[in-house]
Amino acid sequence: MTGLAQQERGALCDTLTVVGPTAPTLCDGWTARDLAAHLVLRERRPDAAAGVIVPVQVLTEHTQRVQEQYAEQPWPELIDMVRSGPKNWTPIRVASVDDAINLAEFYVHHEDVLRAQPDWTPQARRELDRDFAEALWARLRQVGQLLFRKSPVGLTLDVGGVGGRKQVKAATRDGEVTLLGDPGEILLYAFGRGAVAQVRIEGEPEAVAAFTEASFGI
Repeated sequence: MTGLAQQERGALCDTLTVVGPTAPTLCDGWTARDLAAHLVLRERRPDAAAGVIVPVQVLTEHTQRVQEQYAEQPWPELIDMVRSGPKNWTPIRVASVDDAINLAEFYVHHEDVLRAQPDWTPQARRELDRDFAEALWARLRQVGQLLFRKSPVGLTLDVGGVGGRKQVKAATRDGEVTLLGDPGEILLYAFGRGAVAQVRIEGEPEAVAAFTEASFGI
């Protein structure tokens, strides 16, 4: 299994090793250990992963129990579980499938760790290579309508020279805005990390205000 998602998986594991299990993340209430346990659960326990998305008590409680069990593993072993991926063969062992399913997930969670550290600044953010940025943009083009479905205004994404523009929501009676930035930054905004995403929003003041007050993510 090789590809961009696999590269990002390895980079995330390297960062987790450096920051340690108690390091903060951008995920509310989660340490690096909690985040690593979530990633293992997501790939190794599909029976428990439903509670991440479906807010039904019996599902969320099961998810929490399984995640806590993984979090109790020794830190090096937990990181190895993230690094090695699913125990058995799955379609994500195919690089193209892995990239489609996991690239955005690992990128966002890697940034969840990096940008939560006290010494992080916007000037210190990673500079993604062209292939990586284009892959993130391709994913945004595929799922942008879903991620930004709660926008109260029309929305066009603009990543400049990486891939141009894409309208993901037509103008509404409240107006429309353009969200400008690198693909990775727009992806972070789409996943609810607007507080740290380095983006620019253009449009009429009322439309911009309505957009910035909205919540995004799956």
